[in-house]
Amino acid sequence: MPTKSAILTRSEHASVPDGEWPYDGPMTWQDVVEHPALRDLPFKIEQDAWGRILMSPSANVHARRQSRIARLLMEHLGGEAYTEAAIATPAGTRVADVVWMSDEYAERDWEQDVLPTAPPICVEVSSPSNTKAEMLEKITLYLAKGAREVWLCDLEGHVTFFGHEGERAHSALAPDFPSRI
Repeated sequence: MPTKSAILTRSEHASVPDGEWPYDGPMTWQDVVEHPALRDLPFKIEQDAWGRILMSPSANVHARRQSRIARLLMEHLGGEAYTEAAIATPAGTRVADVVWMSDEYAERDWEQDVLPTAPPICVEVSSPSNTKAEMLEKITLYLAKGAREVWLCDLEGHVTFFGHEGERAHSALAPDFPSRI
């Protein structure tokens, strides 16, 4: 049974005796998903490019905005929208707060534990702990992995839309989507 210190990488926890590290290198996203100590945590988990686990607390206002955005996406576009979607990026596994996918995309990729490409729309709902640099990095990562748009919902519920060309006045995919949640 892995010790509690085995949650991150072996190199970061030299206190784990040789022979007790259950993983060959850093934990993969599948290892994180299946690890019994990481199930049902009251916060969001992501991984960086080195396999380290990043954790962020969540709040009810965050969850409420996620739900509203997912509902509105399906009302405006059909398809499927859901929360907490793990996406493989060049900087590790990131978990978009909300994603929207066309029926075609959903049929192809939705059952995978980590989506190999970003869905057409990825949405991040800001938390007080998020930095501007972190959010800009997520925009870049999701667009690089195939998202057509990335939306940011700030602490006041204002939604900003981004495409490959930069910030947009409104969504090109859902032009009637409200700019405030």
